[in-house]
Amino acid sequence: GGPRGGGGGGSGGGGQYRGITGTGQADRPGQGPIFARLPASYARHTPVFTGLIQSVGRLVEVRPTPEGLRVVVTPGESSFLADPAPLSLGESISVSGTCLTLCAIEGDRMAFDVIPETIARTSAARWTEAGVGARVNLERSVTPTTLLGGHLVQGHVDGVGSVLSIQTEGEWRVRIAPPLRTADGYRFMEWVVPKGSITLEGVSLTVAGLDIGSESEAGWFEVALVPTTLEKTTLAELRPSDAVNLEADVSAKTLVHWARNFGSGSTGPR
Repeated sequence: GGPRGGGGGGSGGGGQYRGITGTGQADRPGQGPIFARLPASYARHTPVFTGLIQSVGRLVEVRPTPEGLRVVVTPGESSFLADPAPLSLGESISVSGTCLTLCAIEGDRMAFDVIPETIARTSAARWTEAGVGARVNLERSVTPTTLLGGHLVQGHVDGVGSVLSIQTEGEWRVRIAPPLRTADGYRFMEWVVPKGSITLEGVSLTVAGLDIGSESEAGWFEVALVPTTLEKTTLAELRPSDAVNLEADVSAKTLVHWARNFGSGSTGPR
């Protein structure tokens, strides 16, 4: 499970999606702005991202709904809406590392419904605190012809970490404390590999250092940020104690899961 659909905290459960009215009420036929809607029968696909941020957007609306949160975002570049193809309802978009389903569009305003499962498993609750104007990392899902410049990212947040420290002198390094365990019972640091890949707020990064911790201590890992990453993402805005979305490399998760549950002498999740 990860933050997508009902299984792991992704956007939108069942039901009819609403247009962007700002009223918290579903649009009635013939009233309010004209929006295309995502029907309840829409068949989901399984998206994949690369962790290379295509645009830094801004929150223009965050409000509670009976289903969780309605979040409306505008991208930093208009090209995000049309490249490689125009956005379509039901499309999966990584918003700071969380795979969300696009449920309404008006001009450059993209609306997402964030369900309680997503709020509980990600840092989405922080968007309410940050409010209008806060910046988020955006990436559209890849196609078979997309260059894979980062690593395979699912948008399934494995846990919310905390920024322990930030070094800006010389090499810019950020130290992160992950959760001790995931919702599935695995130690998070079992999935973190020296020089391996990790996703932080939707950004594909390389693990630059780590302490694996113990059964009772979460440990930590560090990432080094190059100037381009600082310029093209929100990571330069991080401060100590900030909550951050974390997704481990799916290949590491698969290996640990198989070894725990099916390998010789497996004991199941610890």
